[in-house]
Formats: sequence, C-alpha cells, structure tokens
Amino acid sequence: MVLDRLAAADDTPYSAALDAVTRSGAKQLQHMAGRINLNAPLTGRTTDETEQYTEDVVMTRQKVYRRATGSHGVWQEFPASTAKGGVPVDRLPQYVRLVLTHGGLVHRDSEPIRVSARLTPRDIESVDKISGRNLRPATAVDADAWVDKDGRITRVRQVVHFASDPDIRIVLTLSDFRSAVAVSAPVARP
Repeated sequence: MVLDRLAAADDTPYSAALDAVTRSGAKQLQHMAGRINLNAPLTGRTTDETEQYTEDVVMTRQKVYRRATGSHGVWQEFPASTAKGGVPVDRLPQYVRLVLTHGGLVHRDSEPIRVSARLTPRDIESVDKISGRNLRPATAVDADAWVDKDGRITRVRQVVHFASDPDIRIVLTLSDFRSAVAVSAPVARP
C-alpha cells in the first residue's frame, strides 16, 4: 500500500512548509521553520534557532547562506551540503523505501499511514551519503515516516541512539504543499 502511494505520487517539484525540532531529553537543541522545495535539489528559506543564535538561512543549489536574524550584514556562505542534517529531506521517498526494506512495519491505524523500522547510519548513507555520515556517531536510528494518500511524506521522526550519549529526537513536519518557490542567493542591504 505504501509503495503504491509512493509510485503514484506526482514527481513535479513542489514546496512545503517545514517545521523541524531536534531535542535531547526535554531540552530543545534546534528549531528550524520555513519553506523548502521538494522533488528537486534542496532549496528554500528557513529560520534556524538554537540557544546560542537565531539565523535566517537561504539554501540554493550551490550554496547555503546564513546570517543573524534581524541583521543587515554580510551573509556567510557555505557549500550546499551543509544544509543536510540526519534526515535526507531531499530524498524522502527513497528514505521511506529504505525503512520498508529494513523490516518496516506499516501502521494502518491512522491516515497518513506510518511506517517504522530501526536503521543504522550506514543504512541511511545508502540513500544519502551526507545524512548518513552526519549520523555516524550513532549506534541506531529508530525511524518513522508518515505517507499521505497523495504519496507525500508529511512527517519524519528519528530517535537517534548513541553508545554513551543521550538519545536525540528529530521531528520534521511538512505541510501546506504548494508550487515550488524560486530561491536565489540573498543580497546584503547597506
């Protein structure tokens, strides 16, 4: 059923509102919110908030640009790969297929349908090298993904386990699906 939904999904690029929260125990480590493009290279605009900073982020195909929210200074430039965390956001259908091939359980008690399995960083690396490498210190990843009737992934939850550190929980929610948005390098205003 899940594979049928993924196969029937429209492969046209589109955008979604993104809300991603990373926690360790009760402590929030990071909150990212904004709009990203899917079914295409990872591009979009978000706000990234931690205890230390709040930054505006612009992701283009080539670069990621960051600067403190509310400032008008120079944008810091990084390679586009720095936008990747431990969830392969630009390869979500492949990620769901990976969950299914690793003993994924299909929970049909809700809509969207949830699939879940235990993965390793190496497993995730087979879908996305950078995301898998970012998870390398982990011993295991409990992965859940929700797939709607249109074959879109609406939510991903990962509980990342470590040998000696506390678990990290990542919850990524995608909603408000629309046409793809244009994203270009930002220009600093004087």
